[in-house]
Amino acid sequence: MILHALTEYYDRVAADPKSGIAPLGFEKKELQFLIVINHDGKFINIEDTREKIGNKLVGKAFLVPRSTGRSGSKSYATTFLLWDHIGYLLGLPEDDPKSSKQHQTWLQYLRELPPELQEDEGVQAIHKFYESGEDKEAINSPQIEDCLKAPQCNMAFRLPSDVPVPCRNKVQEFVKNNIQFASPEEKGEDKAKPTRTGVCLVTGKEGVIARTHSRTPINKDTKSLIGIQKKSGYDSYGKEQGYNAPVITSTEFAYVTALNSLLKSKHQRLNIGNTAMVFWSKEQSAFETDFSAYFKEPPKDDPAAGVEKIKELFEAIKSGAFSDEHSDTNFHILGLAPNAARISIHFWHAGTIAEYAAKIKQYFDDFSITKPPGEPEFYSVWRILVNVAAQDKSDNILPNLTGEFMRSILAGTPYPATLLQSALRRIRSDTKARVKPVRAALIKAYLNRYHRLYPYKNHKEVTFELDRSQPSVGYQLGRLFAVLEKVQEEANPGLNTTIKERYYGAACATPVTVFTNLLRLKNHHLAKMENRGRVINLERLIGEIMSRLNDFPAHLDIHEQGRFAIGYYHQRQSFFNKAEAGEEASQEIEALEFN
Repeated sequence: MILHALTEYYDRVAADPKSGIAPLGFEKKELQFLIVINHDGKFINIEDTREKIGNKLVGKAFLVPRSTGRSGSKSYATTFLLWDHIGYLLGLPEDDPKSSKQHQTWLQYLRELPPELQEDEGVQAIHKFYESGEDKEAINSPQIEDCLKAPQCNMAFRLPSDVPVPCRNKVQEFVKNNIQFASPEEKGEDKAKPTRTGVCLVTGKEGVIARTHSRTPINKDTKSLIGIQKKSGYDSYGKEQGYNAPVITSTEFAYVTALNSLLKSKHQRLNIGNTAMVFWSKEQSAFETDFSAYFKEPPKDDPAAGVEKIKELFEAIKSGAFSDEHSDTNFHILGLAPNAARISIHFWHAGTIAEYAAKIKQYFDDFSITKPPGEPEFYSVWRILVNVAAQDKSDNILPNLTGEFMRSILAGTPYPATLLQSALRRIRSDTKARVKPVRAALIKAYLNRYHRLYPYKNHKEVTFELDRSQPSVGYQLGRLFAVLEKVQEEANPGLNTTIKERYYGAACATPVTVFTNLLRLKNHHLAKMENRGRVINLERLIGEIMSRLNDFPAHLDIHEQGRFAIGYYHQRQSFFNKAEAGEEASQEIEALEFN
C-alpha cells in the first residue's frame, strides 16, 4: 500500500516537466566542490559551490547518475558514475586507511567505463588528469582544507565554462539508455551475482528485481525503507534479500525517489520530535501544500503564520467547499523515524481530503479554550508535546508519543493516555505548578474526546471557559483551590509563593488531606483584607462552590485530576477576564449596599 502510493506519486509528479523530480536513473545531489580542469587534464582550481543558508553551508544540487548502495566489509569497492566523495576522487584524508582503497576503486572504475563514455571529452580530460599526475596539484591546492573540513565532501570534475562531467549530455544520454549503471545493487562482494527477473509485487509488471533497495536520508541517518538481511534466517527456497519480496528496479527507483523528494520538501514534510511526517495526495491540490501549516510551529518572526490557513479550513468545511471535485481525492500520510538497521514506520494513514479536513477541524475544536492575551490562537503539535515533556525540551519528547498523537488526530480516535499522564505530571513537577493554557487545552481535549467515544451518563463535556454548573467534583475542587489562592494573594500583596507551590499536588490527588486546613487558613487571610465588599464577594464565591460539594474525597482518579486542573485554570482565567471582572465588580457593589 505504501510503496504503491509512493510509486503513484512519482508517476504523477514526473509527468509534470516543471516538477524537477529526478527521472529514472538519476538523482538530485549536492556537489559541494568541483575540480576544474582543462581539456588536457591540467588542474585549474577547486570550485566551492556552497552558499550560506541560515547557519549552514549548502552545496549546489545537480542532476547526476544515481548513487548505489554501499555496505559491508568491502563497501570501498563501490563507487558512483563520474562523481563521489573526496576519498574516491583524491584518496583523502591520507590518515584514513579506507581512502587509498576507495581511490583505487575509482581509478579502476574509470578504466572500465564503456566505450561510449570513454569518447566524451570530459571523461578523456579526467583520464589525462590522473595520467599526468595533476591529482597531486589538486591535493596541494589551498582549497583542499575547506574540502576536508566539509562534513560531506561530494565532488565531480568540470571543464571550464561547462557543467560537471556527470551532467554532460553524452553521459546523461548513456545513463538513460543503460539504467543498470544507476541501479541500487552493491557492486562490492556481490557484483558477480546474476540478476533475476520476476513480477513486481507493487505494480504487477515484469522486470529485473532489485536485490537491495537504495537508502533514504532521514534526519541525520541514512537508512533503507525496505531491507532483508541475508544469512539471518530469511533466506528460504534460494531467495535472499530483495528476492524474498520482489520489487522491480523501476518501481524501486520510483518509490525511493518519491520518498526522498518528499523528505526534502519544504511544504510536504513536517518534523515532530524524532518523527518525520510526509504527506501527498493522489491528485495535485491546495490541501497537499497547506497540510503542514495546520500542525507546525509558526516562525518566530511571523507568529501569525498558519492561522489564516486554519481559519480558511474552518470556513471551507462550514461553507461546503470540500464538497467539490477534490473532496474524494485520496490523501496519504506517512510517519517515519530512524531505527538501528532500517527506517521505522510510526504510522500510515490513507483517506480522502474531506475526511482529513473534518478530523483536523475536530482536533482544533478539541483544543479550543479561553486563553490570556498573547497566547497563540492555535497550538502546533510540537508546542503541545514539548509542554508535556520533561523540562519542556524537544529532546525529551517520548519517542512513540508523536506517532500515537498524530494517529489519534488523523484517525479520530481517543488521544493517548500518556498525554494526560504527562500533562498532570508536568503540572505537579513545574517549579510554579503552573496549569499553562496549552496543558489545560490538552486535558480538555483528552477528556472530551475520550467520553465522546466512551459515553458516561454522569459526564458533562468540559466547556471552553468557566462552567459553574459542571457536576465534576474534581472540577469544583479545582475552582475552590483557585479561589483560596486568590484570597491568599489579595490578603498578602507581593507574595512570591502561594498555596499552589506547596499544596497543589496533594489537593489534586488526595483532597481530604488538604482542603480542611486550607479553608481554616482562608479565614485568617480574609480577616486581613480591608475591603469588606471584596471579602463578602469572595465568601459568596466560595459558598457557591461548596454548595456543589458533598464532601472532600479521599482520592481523585486520573480523569478527575484532569478536571481539577481545568477547574483551577478556568477559575483563574475568570479573574482576569474583563467580563468576569465586571461581574465581580457589580457583585462587590451589591455586597456593599447590603451592608
